[in-house]
Amino acid sequence: MTEIKRREFLKALGTTAVTFSIPGLAALSSNCRPGASSRKPNIILILVDDMGWTDVACYGSQYYETPNIDRLAKEGMKFTDSYASCAVCSPTRASIMTGRYPVRLGITDWIRGRFQGGTVPLDGQNPSGYVGNENTKFLCPQNARWLELDEITMAEVLKPAGYVSCHIGKWHLGFAEWYPDKQGFDTNIGGCDYGQPPSYFDPYYRKDHGYIPTLPPRKVGEFLTDREADEAVHFIEENKNKPFFLYMAHYAVHTPLEGKNDVVRKYASKPPTNQDNATYAAMVESVDDSVGKILDKLDELGITKDTLILFTSDNGGYLRATHNAPLRSGKGYPYEGGIRVPLIVRWPGKIESGSENKTPVTSVDYFPTVCEAASVPVPDDRAIDGLSLLLLLTQKGSLERENIFWHFPHYRGEILPYSIIRSKDWKLIKRYEGQIYELFNLREDLSEEFDLSEKHPEKVVELNQKLEAWLKDTGAKMPKLNPNYNPVQKKL
Repeated sequence: MTEIKRREFLKALGTTAVTFSIPGLAALSSNCRPGASSRKPNIILILVDDMGWTDVACYGSQYYETPNIDRLAKEGMKFTDSYASCAVCSPTRASIMTGRYPVRLGITDWIRGRFQGGTVPLDGQNPSGYVGNENTKFLCPQNARWLELDEITMAEVLKPAGYVSCHIGKWHLGFAEWYPDKQGFDTNIGGCDYGQPPSYFDPYYRKDHGYIPTLPPRKVGEFLTDREADEAVHFIEENKNKPFFLYMAHYAVHTPLEGKNDVVRKYASKPPTNQDNATYAAMVESVDDSVGKILDKLDELGITKDTLILFTSDNGGYLRATHNAPLRSGKGYPYEGGIRVPLIVRWPGKIESGSENKTPVTSVDYFPTVCEAASVPVPDDRAIDGLSLLLLLTQKGSLERENIFWHFPHYRGEILPYSIIRSKDWKLIKRYEGQIYELFNLREDLSEEFDLSEKHPEKVVELNQKLEAWLKDTGAKMPKLNPNYNPVQKKL
């Protein structure tokens, strides 16, 4: 059965329960034990755009106010060492939807929307060549412009188990032909090729950007995050009697930095810390308000205990908007400030309230976690890089994994192409131009102040071998030397 036919077969199954093997889907995993309850949990995945690791009070912020997100942590498990699969958005979002590292998907940088000059090539295929000019030492692989339809998304894997699904907010994984409704979601509210909204105020329009094509204006001046929250509680209300999957992918707290005036004034009057942007703080509070509305609706409907919630971010905090200390740097960079993100998971009765876990985890893990929680099989016709977190969440075991990887083979301003491996407490950054290696011990040096690559050359060799093996195994596209490179011109 071809991939496209298999996808259509999955869609045609609708709400039919899976009781047999489908090509590409294994039988129930060994973690889905016989005799387990047949009740399917509701699943809510809340993804905030550009929220830094310390942008939440329970992660250390003394400026931003996040009582509802903090409530999630008090009632669930907080991960201290959680990572996005990339330091920019689209690759992480693709990894969340598929459980696969971005390198396998060809999405290793953020995807340009049409208003930014993004186009579908004439042959209708994702580009596969290399780009560069005489100012770059290396030619870099072209980034994919959409998530291919033959990938299996979280919405698609849940559909045969009877789930109704809804995407709200930012999608950023391709043009109209690859919007959420083409990738398994029953409903798409706001998801399009945009990586940022034209404006956060209805009618969500900017002259050089246009309107959000999948979010019709309804009330002039309404704040976008409030609109997303309203749509979310409406979806929950409408589907309270069936298992649902809500992908709440906020546009906030991405630029443009805009907040509700009264909330901005509130933060402008607060004593600043290292975090002092009142407009950004207002945006964080709006996200927190949205979380509160969702939690209140679950309580009102009596389905809180039936609902698994994951709360996280797609990359580290944007340096022009927030401060990520004690982490170094921010969005786009290979340091912890660019890739370490908050992760809170709540499932009453399954996850101990107020628990904390220090195991390094990453965004490819959410896909198999959701599959196991819903007792649905994971695809067996492709590599799924993530591991289910249920053993950690229920404190019944540990992850059999030592290494997490990243690959960003692109130039972005002062950022040079790089790859990363985290192995237990050690982290190796490998750049393809300039200083090649930086080595850090994160347990002793969370702020990555001390490069130990010269002090521990044997560790550099060991980690680089593991990194190279992973790059080869995943078919990662590597930068290659540019025959037209002109270093003199670059200096000028």
